[in-house]
Amino acid sequence: MPLEQLEDKFSKYEIARILGARALQIAMDAPLLLKISEQELDDINYNPLEVAKKELLAEVLPITVNRPLPKRKKQKIKILSKEEIEEKIKKEEEAEKKEEKVAEQKVEQETGEESPKDVVDLKADEALEKIEKSEEKKIEEEGAEIMELANPEDEQEDMEEESPVEI
Repeated sequence: MPLEQLEDKFSKYEIARILGARALQIAMDAPLLLKISEQELDDINYNPLEVAKKELLAEVLPITVNRPLPKRKKQKIKILSKEEIEEKIKKEEEAEKKEEKVAEQKVEQETGEESPKDVVDLKADEALEKIEKSEEKKIEEEGAEIMELANPEDEQEDMEEESPVEI
């Protein structure tokens, strides 16, 4: 189809919108922008959509497509050199190390002794265990049962235990 040639310039949605708008204008007796003989008009049965297609392919339509772009920011984008990228990475690594040191110092203040990363991880694990135990106590107090997720192995064991029924 000849309209496929225009897909380099317009999307299929833009083509549909242009053709629809122009066909509506032609249907409401707008003047034709392309000289078309009476014989050609008879062949297309005076179809305004076909006339609009011919005008679009001839590129005589004074219709423009306005494509909205994302909002512009006042900040200009700067292309960084390799050295600048390396500096940023080093700064980020230093910031992470500082955060780790601050966390270790907090643990030292709480416990009064030096604590390696393993101790910090253990403290976090202990806190999680306490939370889980408190949740279990709440559930037991309410009288609800704790349910565990079923594993596929459990189902296979159940199937093996059941004896086949003979008829």
